[in-house]
Amino acid sequence: MSNRKQKPIIGISIGDINGIGAEVTMKALLDNRIMRLVTPVIYGHGKAMAFYRKQLELEDFNFMQIRSVDEVHHKKVNLVNVLEESPEVMPGVETQESGKMALAALNQAIGDMKAGKIDGLVTAPLNKNNINSPEKKFIGHTEYLTEAFGSEDSLMFLVAPDIRVGLVTGHIPITQIEKKLTSENIRKKLNLMLNSLENDFGINKPKVAVLGLNPHAGEDGLLGKEEIEIINPVIREFKDHGKLVFGPYPADGFFGMMHQKKFDGVLAMYHDQGLIPFKSLAFDSGVNFTAGLPIVRTSPDHGTAYNIAGKNIADEGSMREAIFQAYDIIKNRGNWESEEGEG
Repeated sequence: MSNRKQKPIIGISIGDINGIGAEVTMKALLDNRIMRLVTPVIYGHGKAMAFYRKQLELEDFNFMQIRSVDEVHHKKVNLVNVLEESPEVMPGVETQESGKMALAALNQAIGDMKAGKIDGLVTAPLNKNNINSPEKKFIGHTEYLTEAFGSEDSLMFLVAPDIRVGLVTGHIPITQIEKKLTSENIRKKLNLMLNSLENDFGINKPKVAVLGLNPHAGEDGLLGKEEIEIINPVIREFKDHGKLVFGPYPADGFFGMMHQKKFDGVLAMYHDQGLIPFKSLAFDSGVNFTAGLPIVRTSPDHGTAYNIAGKNIADEGSMREAIFQAYDIIKNRGNWESEEGEG
């Protein structure tokens, strides 16, 4: 991404317009600190945003509709209509129309990022049920973006001030974890985490904890041999190369004793092992970051929350942090330099 004289442009794909994505986006962008740092471009539809502005009585939120990101205004919240037809907004209701809008918003943002027109992408939550089609199976943002940008692999990396958790296996049934939990996969995810901690978060010689798979980390083979046969050899390999990698730790005791505060990152073996403690500790401030991609993508760590959509009670903290985190990673990667010479 070549430097411009203005602020970095952050694209925001609006997600499911019947969920809380529009609400948390609008509330987050009312924070003047964000507007001083970045230029936001919402990929969605003006009718949906106008509906929620009125519904939620957010009269101070204003946006400028543009035909494409080429017309971006650096002192405004910009909005690109991703579909010609006006969507029907039905807070809390799953519709095929809202799924179509969410996918169109994501795809247009991806296209603009590939063209170098935006510097980072923040994805608001969508619904996998109404976004899927017989032609294209949508497992999740992480997998979709990994394929879209031709990356061999990526890391689902949940980050907050006091905890960063990455996953060896992500959106797969728990019955498939054993098949996917190989030395090679653990090695790949550890490398992705270490590289991200250094390049995206600016941490020199990061210290990483690796969790075990089984209760009590297998208890010396009594409760499972994956720690002895698969996980331990990879940890020793990284240590032999001078990396600060430790474990495997029993997940319950590790988080119960708040040991995550002693490490720069924690590698969990499967989705719920990492996300349950993460969301318990950092739900309002947590950010989902896709490490290992050539682009910067973050998102809030919550879903569409249909049950509270349109009620003006959704907390925008995670969305706000996702935008701040995207900005920080862009700077840490050296992809942006401000007019004052910050890098």
